[in-house]
Amino acid sequence: MPPGTKLEASQEVLELLRTAQGFAFDVDSTLCEDESIDELAAYLGSGEAVAALTKSAMGGTMTFQEALEGRLSLMNVSRSQVAAFLADHPPRLSKGIPELVRALQRRGQHVFLVSGGFRVIINPIAEMLGIPLDNVYANTILHQDDADGNYAGFDTAEFTSQSGGKAAAVRHIKAKHGLDTMVMVGDGATDLEARQPGGADLFIGYGGTVARDNVAAGADWFVYDIHQVLNALEGGSR
Repeated sequence: MPPGTKLEASQEVLELLRTAQGFAFDVDSTLCEDESIDELAAYLGSGEAVAALTKSAMGGTMTFQEALEGRLSLMNVSRSQVAAFLADHPPRLSKGIPELVRALQRRGQHVFLVSGGFRVIINPIAEMLGIPLDNVYANTILHQDDADGNYAGFDTAEFTSQSGGKAAAVRHIKAKHGLDTMVMVGDGATDLEARQPGGADLFIGYGGTVARDNVAAGADWFVYDIHQVLNALEGGSR
């Protein structure tokens, strides 16, 4: 890890963690143990090429929209293929996520999912965790109106289809729900981007699946285990 990585939570971090009105979680390699886009691509036989684009996007070396367009074009995924993938690949939640989400909900802290992944994959995970679908901000794959639902593009109006989209999504969430303070939890450069004026007030970097130096360097707190967040949250009352 880079020198100066904050592996211990400061008092300021703990206070924000315990009093924040909302939490936004990235999904791939944070809420879940895998990168769903890469898993879907591997299922379709275009895994290596798509993984290279994912690495570039999460490492901050290309814009997310460039990577998203390239990955979806490579996959050319139909509606029927997505349905088959979901049937064969149940979600693998990161250890501690169900307990953390329940604890936040119990405390009245709103939980949102803000992801560059796809709603068709993420919505079932939200339902599993009791997170309202209105609290999901992710990308929408468009399909043709034919028997297989062949690939037709993606919805460019979604916040997370664009660079800086997670920060824009968090600003929108705060305005829509009247929230003054929000925490962003994630593993990638696009998650770190959400930590800016008007966006996330605290960024927790997660390295339990993949640890990225640029994310660790910029995080207010960097953790390798979701239980660290849960234990810190429950160490004090609101």
